[in-house]
Amino acid sequence: MEGRAGAGALGPRLAGRLTAELILRSPQYMSCVKDYEIDLRGHKLSAIENLGATENQFDSLDLSDNVIVRLEGFPKLPRLKTLLLSNNRVMRISRNLEDAIPNLDWLVLSGNRLSNLADLDPLSTLPKLQHLSLLDNPVTKQPNYRLYVIHRCKKLKQLDFRKVKQKEREEAAKVIGAAQQPADAAADDKPTTFEPDEDLAQAEAATAAAQQQAAEPVVRKGPSPEQITAIKAAIANAQTLEEVQRLENALTSGHLPSELQKDVTAGSAQNGHKTDGSDPPSAMEEG
Repeated sequence: MEGRAGAGALGPRLAGRLTAELILRSPQYMSCVKDYEIDLRGHKLSAIENLGATENQFDSLDLSDNVIVRLEGFPKLPRLKTLLLSNNRVMRISRNLEDAIPNLDWLVLSGNRLSNLADLDPLSTLPKLQHLSLLDNPVTKQPNYRLYVIHRCKKLKQLDFRKVKQKEREEAAKVIGAAQQPADAAADDKPTTFEPDEDLAQAEAATAAAQQQAAEPVVRKGPSPEQITAIKAAIANAQTLEEVQRLENALTSGHLPSELQKDVTAGSAQNGHKTDGSDPPSAMEEG
């Protein structure tokens, strides 16, 4: 009974969620390499969250055998050196991981779903990453996969549990470095990685501009004197109430019906013809 009461005091367990309560209940021990480790394996966790509850007390974090999709959600954990994420569903790696886990040395991502070489680029900013495993990911079947990773992650000593040799570093610089130079030069003024937040900011800016434009009063040009005269004359000659209403709306908006536009255009042309001085003077003017 006391054990059950203590469990309730820690809060409810949420299936598939990495909660502070789960962190407190999980096994914590000294590993064979003398790292203080917490075991969070096999809880069907879908996201990395609430790791602030660890209070930066662990050297190693084991999140293997879950269903995590993105490598993200870390608070500042400068003590963390080993991260085990085998057999998850990781497809994306967040940028700026170095801000949260700057001292990460071992990263095991075996058995995940990383498929493109560019998906691995965020790992290049981890300053102390020396041991990396990507075995059983689709990306390992990409051409020049090993050379690409070695070129991007300069500090690597082991990749997929194989030592990185100096000959490989030289070949990676020659093959991958030479291939990337033209692309890097062309992309100086462009973001090199798709970011949903960036597209969201652009969409929000476009929406704000559209709302501002919609809020601005629409300035309409009023009808000309000729149009007013033509519309009033048409109203006086209207035969039905509907025709009168249509003409009154035209008078308000300044948009003439097609039959009146012809009359106004013809009248304007006639007035212009009479005042341009090309007609011969009348007999009274000669007198």
